[in-house]
Amino acid sequence: MARNGTIYAGLDIGTTKVCCVIAQVDHDGQVEIVGIGTHPSKGMRKGVVVNIEGTLESIQAAVQEAELMAGSTVTSVYVGMSGSHIQGFNSHGIIAIKHHEVTEVDVARVIDAAKAVAMPLDREIIHVLPQEFIIDDQDGIKDPLGMAGVRLEAKVHIVSGAITAVQNMLRAVRRANLEVTDIALEQLASSEAVLTPDEKELGVCMLDIGGGTTDIAIFCEDAIKHTAVVGLGGYNVTNDIAIGLRTPMIEAEKIKRKYGCAFSEGVTEDETIEVPSVGGRAPRVLSRKILSEIIEPRVEELCGIVNKEIIKSGFWEFIPSGVVLTGGASIMEGMVEIAERVFDLPVRRGVPIGVGGLVDVVSSPIYSTAVGLILFGLRGKDQGRFYRAAQRSLSKRVTQQLAAWFGNLH
Repeated sequence: MARNGTIYAGLDIGTTKVCCVIAQVDHDGQVEIVGIGTHPSKGMRKGVVVNIEGTLESIQAAVQEAELMAGSTVTSVYVGMSGSHIQGFNSHGIIAIKHHEVTEVDVARVIDAAKAVAMPLDREIIHVLPQEFIIDDQDGIKDPLGMAGVRLEAKVHIVSGAITAVQNMLRAVRRANLEVTDIALEQLASSEAVLTPDEKELGVCMLDIGGGTTDIAIFCEDAIKHTAVVGLGGYNVTNDIAIGLRTPMIEAEKIKRKYGCAFSEGVTEDETIEVPSVGGRAPRVLSRKILSEIIEPRVEELCGIVNKEIIKSGFWEFIPSGVVLTGGASIMEGMVEIAERVFDLPVRRGVPIGVGGLVDVVSSPIYSTAVGLILFGLRGKDQGRFYRAAQRSLSKRVTQQLAAWFGNLH
C-alpha cells in the first residue's frame, strides 16, 4: 500500500519483549503511527543479548507484525540501547574562539574538547549530548552560533556502553536484514515520547521500568543532566511472585499482569485469585492482598534504590516537576502511589504524546521507547547543525569495525 511521507521505524529490544513501531512522517513533521508489532523476547537478559538466534527470531516476528499492520516494508530502524553496562557522566570543554565569532567549526572543536576523556578500550561513546554553552562567563546559552566572544565552553553529558554488547545487538538486527540508522539510549528515546517541554525546562526525573532494568534520566533547563541504569525491573517482581505463591514463572507473570497491585492498602481482604500450583497439584485460591504484600516490598526497594541514585547525582533539588513513570512494569496498579510515598514528589504515569494515527493503541507505557526512537530520529534530523555533529553515529563506527574484522578473515 503506497503512503505519502517518509517511513520511520523504532525497534525496542527489551528483556521481556521486542516492540517495533512504524510511523509515517509527512512534510510538516506530523508523525502518524501506522504499524505496531510485539513479540516475547528470547535471548535477552537485563537489556543485553545472551542468545543471538533467539533475539533474531523475536526481532523478525515483531517487525513482520508491524509491517503487516502498516502495509509497508521496513529496511532501516532506530534501535534502543540499555543494560547495566551503560554509564553516563558530565564533562566540560573550553576553547579559544578563533575569529571572535562562534562558527560551526568552533562548536565542533569545543565538543571534541569536552569528550576528550579517558575511555577504557572495551567501551565506546554512544552519545555526547550538549547541555549548555558558555561564552566569556555568560552561561545558559543553547545555540552559540554567531555570538561574539573570545572563550567558548561547553557542558555535555556523555553516555558510554560496552562495545561487545553493542556489537551483539547490531549483529542480531542486521541478521534480520535491517539496517541500523542509529542507536539511542532507551531512556533518552522514551523521554522524547512522554515528557512535556515544561517538565524538561523546570526539572523532572523519568523512570523507564522495563522487564530487566530501570532506566533513569534527569532533565533540567531543557537538557539531560544525569542518566543511570538500575538492574531491577518487572522480572524481579514476577520472580518474587513465583517463589512466594509457589507457582511457575509463566503463571506468575499472568497473575502479575491481571491481579498485581503494588499498593496493598488499596486491596481488600475479600478479593481472591486462583493460583496454579507446580507439579500437577490442584490450583489454590488465595487472597489478592497476599499477592500485593509480595509485590509491594520489591517495588519499594526499586524506588528506594532510584531515590538514592538521584540523591547521589546531586540533582535532587532540580526536579520540582516530580517523577514520570513509563515502561511496561509501570502499568501495574499502585505503582504511582508507592512512588509518591517513597520519593515524596508528584508522580504520574507517562504514555506517548504528540503523535497521530493509531493513538489508542500506542497510548500505553510499553510503547514509549519504540515511539520515542522515531521522535529521537526526527529531532536529530531537525537539530542537525550541532546536535548531530556532537556525536558520530556509534552504529556506523561499529559497522566499520565489523567490516574490517570480517575483511581480515578473507
